[in-house]
Amino acid sequence: MSFRFFKSTFLFLVITATACGNNSGNPSVNSAEAKNESPAKISKELKLGAERTAYYLPFLEGKKVGLVGNQTSIIPTEAGNVHLVDTLLALDVNLVKVFAPEHGFRGTADAGEVVEDGKDPNTGLPVISLYGDNKKPSVQQLEGLDVLIFDLQDVGVRFYTYISTLHYVMEAAAENDITLIIFDRPNPNGHYLDGPVLDPQHKSFVGMHPIPVVHGMTIGEYAKMTNGENWLKNGVQTDLKVIEMENYVHSMPYDLPVKPSPNLPNAKSINLYPSICFFEGTNVNAGRGTSKQFQVFGSPYLSQDVFPFTYVPEPNEGAKSPKHLNKTCYGRDLSNAAHLDYLNLEWLIEAYNHSSQKEEFFNAFFTKLAGTKELQKQIENGMTAEAIRETWKPGLEDFKTVREKYLLY
Repeated sequence: MSFRFFKSTFLFLVITATACGNNSGNPSVNSAEAKNESPAKISKELKLGAERTAYYLPFLEGKKVGLVGNQTSIIPTEAGNVHLVDTLLALDVNLVKVFAPEHGFRGTADAGEVVEDGKDPNTGLPVISLYGDNKKPSVQQLEGLDVLIFDLQDVGVRFYTYISTLHYVMEAAAENDITLIIFDRPNPNGHYLDGPVLDPQHKSFVGMHPIPVVHGMTIGEYAKMTNGENWLKNGVQTDLKVIEMENYVHSMPYDLPVKPSPNLPNAKSINLYPSICFFEGTNVNAGRGTSKQFQVFGSPYLSQDVFPFTYVPEPNEGAKSPKHLNKTCYGRDLSNAAHLDYLNLEWLIEAYNHSSQKEEFFNAFFTKLAGTKELQKQIENGMTAEAIRETWKPGLEDFKTVREKYLLY
């Protein structure tokens, strides 16, 4: 399909959203309740921010444009997915360079892997990595740009680093008088809020701001909050425009058309990710090195009697050297678990209680993921999941009040 053909036949996205199972558990805060959304409202056709070309093209006319994007920066059409880079070029936008977050522009790098600068093989555009030592675009990298577009598919979880990249892009845009335009996309975990609120003394690239683990916001709403709460360095304010979606609500089920990173391959892994990712800060494997990333967990140190399910992590895309490589792990297969609308701690607590190496169970990364030292202490002291969740409620209610100011849907 040629660029010109695409330009003349640009089609609107039609998404048939289906639920991933029955909700269960006791969510701390449910966004459908907060916004009083109706089934009639969420049945309308969803239109992504990137699709609203007639709305955003006037902001790009006569401008030199940079794009923060990756493999998720696509527009689904009846003819197949079209990358935003190709879309913008077909519409005669002066796109001059691309910036890529963790996992790279094509989304194939391991978590934490350094991605080098390069060129997009399809267009020849320079691609600048915003991961590793260069998390924030430099003055030189932004030189000559008038506008930055940010179009990444987030999953609504504090330790998923695309919102950390957003923070640094906003800061750099503000410091260099560059307008930032965000093409908003759905949050597949947007139907609830949950988890401990980050303690600022434990700020890191997997937790930049005082928010809960599951924040229930789109990336456009999150950008508005970042500006509004003065979270950028020296309180700078970004000249921010959010290209809103049409007919979106937070309770809407949304199956991503492209996996957002190598180890989130499907809707089940994305739904379980907020709960299972805590294992990344322990001696338990979270499914890396399998075909069920963030859908299974296991370790050689867990009780075989309590955890009869076994698997052996092996190198694969996104996990060249997974935890417990080539070792038999005992654990749980959660790929058929009920759809979650809360953060499940039962699996983590059960694994700790039945580990043969309790003293080595947690590592320093766990506190960064939790955003607080309290969660590890609570589990080690034998608190139940229900009791721990009670301690989160005041922080969640405070966050809900702040969040309300920035909601677009």
